[in-house]
Amino acid sequence: MSRIVLTTIGSFGDLHPKIAIALELRKRGHDVVFATHKEYQDKIEALDFEFHRMRPDNTALNDPQEMARMMDLKTGTEYVIKNWVCASLRETYTDLMDGAKDGDFIVTGEGVVAARLVAEKLEIPWAFAVLQPASFLSVYDPSVLPVLPFLAKLRGLGSLANRGIIQLSKVLSKSWAEPIHQLRRELGLPPLTGNPFIDDKYSPYLVLALFSSVFAKPQPDWAKNTVLTGFAFYDGSKGETELAAKLQQFLDRGDPPIVFTLGSAAVMTPGHFYQESVQAAKQLNCRAVLLMGKNTPPEDLAENILAMSYVPYSQIFPRACAIVHQGGIGTTAQALRAGRPTLIMPYSHDQPDNAARVKRLGSSRTIPRKQYSAERVAKQLRELLENPNYAAKAADIGRIIQAESGVKMACDAIENQLLESTP
Repeated sequence: MSRIVLTTIGSFGDLHPKIAIALELRKRGHDVVFATHKEYQDKIEALDFEFHRMRPDNTALNDPQEMARMMDLKTGTEYVIKNWVCASLRETYTDLMDGAKDGDFIVTGEGVVAARLVAEKLEIPWAFAVLQPASFLSVYDPSVLPVLPFLAKLRGLGSLANRGIIQLSKVLSKSWAEPIHQLRRELGLPPLTGNPFIDDKYSPYLVLALFSSVFAKPQPDWAKNTVLTGFAFYDGSKGETELAAKLQQFLDRGDPPIVFTLGSAAVMTPGHFYQESVQAAKQLNCRAVLLMGKNTPPEDLAENILAMSYVPYSQIFPRACAIVHQGGIGTTAQALRAGRPTLIMPYSHDQPDNAARVKRLGSSRTIPRKQYSAERVAKQLRELLENPNYAAKAADIGRIIQAESGVKMACDAIENQLLESTP
């Protein structure tokens, strides 16, 4: 069978779909290799996959100030690309070349711009995995851009206005790509025809849209070789049915709680999220579970509020009455599959667009980060909980997503491409 290299940078929301795909590919007899941050080595090797460290290291996982810079609404995307992706481009290329030198196929995602260079240099096929619709920047299904959030109001003005927005994005990001162009020249690779962060980032072999058709429909200006698979779920809970005894007892002794979480990245820079969430739950007289990562729980929590560092979302979300989260694609996907209404407080990157999409589905509401106060949160949650339309719509969406087979479809597409690429 084939040796397949999966590579990613970012948070668990970026890593977990690749793990889901890797597990299925291994079941089918393929040799699977991971190239990613050194911080994920233990997680990858615990699953018995071959691991190769690929820089940049994800130091932001333990550096709240760095994470805050990365998650800034207006400047976070530019900061990540300039100071993380492109600043480490040569190291990423070197590390990935070492991990992929014996590979037959590469599956990469947003941000690993070196993967294309490695694939071209090794002359092996590769797939570009898109985790969220915002990555496509479609004229026909425009995204909310964190750099220019006010332009979201122009969504209904048609393709002409949307083309102007995308063109503006190209202008703003043109200088970001110079390190990529320079390295391509040094490697003797042909020049790109477009912007490697916008319109010239897709694989000519296969593009995997790893999200549900409920979340976004295929558009005429998506890459022609795109396969819409559905979400690829993994959160480490496969085969595990036992919740921590403390949590299990809490869930069993009362009404379904509101779950408050900030995913695996934004949780590093929570601000007053948890304090305001506690007060909102008190105002509503609702039970609550706080998923807080390494943050210190608020003091003197009432008996109907429980703080935990982490619980697999697939286990806790279906037990909730509502979920409040940051809008990361991994968290959003798990909440949609659980069939529960949500309140989303987006930070940056794809999160504002994810929040807007779920809101349009009729199962969610959105609150800006700067407006996240107990009074406003309680008001939004009261509407979610008292209006039955939100719960009904969320349940309908959950049933659709539960019936999808995103991992199977993604692996089928990869194997089909491998067959086509075999001499």
